Amino acid sequence: MREILKSLSLLRPMLKLAWWTPPAMILLGLLAAVSEGFSITLLIPLLGSQTGAATTGTSLWFTSLFGSVPETYRLTVVAGCFLAGILLKNVLTYGYTVLFLYVNTGIGHQLRSGILRQVLDVSQSYLDRQESGRLLNTLGTETWRMASALSLLADMLINVCMVVIFGTLLLVLSWKLALVCALFFLLISVAIRLVTWRIKRLGGQAVSANEAFAHRMLEIFNGLRVIRLFGAGTREQERFDSASLAVRRTFFHVDRLSALVHPLSEALTAIFLVGLLVITWESSGRFAVTLTFLVLLYRLHGKIKILDGQRVSLTALSTSVETVRNLLDRSNKPYLNGGIARPEVEAGICFKNVSLTYDSASDHALHSVNIVLPSAKTTALVGASGSGKSSIVNLVCRLYDPTSGSVLVGDCDLRTADLAWWRSRIAVVSQDVHLFHATVEENIAYGAPGASQAQIIEAARRANAADFIEALPKGYATDLGDRGLRLSGGQKQRIALARALIRDPRILILDEATNALDLESERLVQDALEKFSAGRTVLVVAHRLSTIERADQIIVLDTGRVVEQGTFRDLSMAGGTFSRLCALQYRKRPTEGEESSELPDC
Repeated sequence: MREILKSLSLLRPMLKLAWWTPPAMILLGLLAAVSEGFSITLLIPLLGSQTGAATTGTSLWFTSLFGSVPETYRLTVVAGCFLAGILLKNVLTYGYTVLFLYVNTGIGHQLRSGILRQVLDVSQSYLDRQESGRLLNTLGTETWRMASALSLLADMLINVCMVVIFGTLLLVLSWKLALVCALFFLLISVAIRLVTWRIKRLGGQAVSANEAFAHRMLEIFNGLRVIRLFGAGTREQERFDSASLAVRRTFFHVDRLSALVHPLSEALTAIFLVGLLVITWESSGRFAVTLTFLVLLYRLHGKIKILDGQRVSLTALSTSVETVRNLLDRSNKPYLNGGIARPEVEAGICFKNVSLTYDSASDHALHSVNIVLPSAKTTALVGASGSGKSSIVNLVCRLYDPTSGSVLVGDCDLRTADLAWWRSRIAVVSQDVHLFHATVEENIAYGAPGASQAQIIEAARRANAADFIEALPKGYATDLGDRGLRLSGGQKQRIALARALIRDPRILILDEATNALDLESERLVQDALEKFSAGRTVLVVAHRLSTIERADQIIVLDTGRVVEQGTFRDLSMAGGTFSRLCALQYRKRPTEGEESSELPDC
């Protein structure tokens, strides 16, 4: 309950837009309860007029409500009021239900939207520590469960109000019997609590099982090609079945305990009601009051039974509530909150004594790096895997902030820059190409929303992609499928390149952007990039050294440190790290009986 009450703060934006919904729900629920209670108490004058029994005490008070109605029409009037009360109660209940559904679906939407906004806003370092399966499960499953918990809480408030109204009517009819009934229902509630004490722990297990199952699904669908190529279908089927069975077992136990509430409560209450009826049957003068009391008690039991079931369900959902609330909580997560500065990109980018350590690693990814990426020049980053090339790209894109030191654009620290504005000046083409499940046209225009058809075609032409796009079944309107699986690696890379070029960026980052192209396509794309790069700051991450021969400067990295810096020709003849890399790539493999030969410059 504490977690749910804390979570209500998450719904403030929605309540500001629809502040009237909670009071309206409570009012409709109360009016429905009053209408139903009033209708039931009309049984006293209704039965009294038929049986002719003497009216005393409470019975006399209810009968006197229709004392001014002629006796000839009294039965008809009382019956009409009874039916009108029942009809009004159902109309109010329908209105409450519709409003309840409106609030419930609104809560679900707000939670899902809030989760995605949080994932988009939070620092990359936080996401690096999270499992994709857990985030997917929280977004797709736990938000529904939390919405159900909040809806249950609202419904419980209405039911509590109804219990208070029915309880008050019972006290009016017979306070002694009402106290006996209250004690009995308290004992039933305690019995149910004892039977279902494990429900909260099982709720936590349900969340864990759902997260493991979502993770397994992601692993299978993302690695489907690898699974088939390695013939691991049987193994993955077994792992999937194991995760699915864990979900089945956990939810079976949760639902089994929850389902116990209704029959246990109803059986005990039925025994009590029969006993109460037998005890009070001999009081014939109070027959109408006794029968009305029992009808009210029966309706009250229904509300209490629902409350017990809701309490058990709420306990089972408490872990889901905590999971969603913790993810939405903005007080315990890192954010890359930019300022309002808009530095001059033409001033170049300067790394001043920059070190970077990722949360998951103890060693520095970058250590005391001091480099300058000149404006309108091409800078290439070279080094072995893990040398720090991607870390420099991450800092330029400001996916991370330096652990120490500063990344400056002119005199402006990048941490004080307008983050959205800065990223709008950058385009990245990575070796890990991601295409959306959309058309070719939509994928290219993703780099510049609102781009015209002519701009899209021109970008495709520059990326040497126009020919194969026009050969597709629907040309630029062809749907590429999930992650562009209908295209070859080289085709996907050229579309990604077109997506970057249409953005017309001031800073272009190429992370092995041509590694999936054949030699002829690579040369065409390189020529196009060379023309496009004029006047732009270009950062190239390269393993294939032939792609950076014309770079204005090359920075060689080793274990997070800058070990060499210069032009291609100078570094290739310096006898250092770059020279060794160059020799490895350009060396001609000797045939049998033939000595190896090397490129003269290397």
